[in-house]
Amino acid sequence: MWNDRFAGADYVFGKEPARFLVDHADWLVPGARGLSVADGEGRNAVFMAGRGVETVAMDASENAIAKARALARERGVSVEFHCADIFDWPWEPEAFDLVVAVFIQFLAPPERDAIFAGMVQTLKPGGVLLLHGYTPEQIAHGTGGPRVAENLYTEALLRESFAGLEIVELNAYEREINEGVGHSGMSALIDLVARKPG
Repeated sequence: MWNDRFAGADYVFGKEPARFLVDHADWLVPGARGLSVADGEGRNAVFMAGRGVETVAMDASENAIAKARALARERGVSVEFHCADIFDWPWEPEAFDLVVAVFIQFLAPPERDAIFAGMVQTLKPGGVLLLHGYTPEQIAHGTGGPRVAENLYTEALLRESFAGLEIVELNAYEREINEGVGHSGMSALIDLVARKPG
């Protein structure tokens, strides 16, 4: 499905990073090693690399990875791209200073729990998770994201899922976004910034 969605020449979610990532760019420390999860067409990984983060990005879609590589060339940055299924990703223990996961809500709850655990595992002690997504209120807006309530995030869900991390920021809000044709219009959003102890 995703490979088909990313088959066209246009960038489905645009070439610019998620506004969430721009708003939290102070966490993108030059020299840090960062992972962008299910990165899509490269907009977030390219932004991370442009801020000086040694960036690894993974996505299951070959078409998305090809466009991501083209975007990295266009912007003159280096990103280590991997075409890999999220369920096969190794989640190397304590490998990254930063894990970024933006709109990865294609995961059903049991799958989501395993991926969340992997993201925590791959963070170094003191490393930071930046997670951004939609709340269930997004379904009424219909401006992007899954139309399956159980795939969406609430503050209570994220507090429980990342109970082992120090919650630095957890904020649900509504805002107009314009991130390609895939995410456009008034949106019900939620941001999590959390630090791994150590």
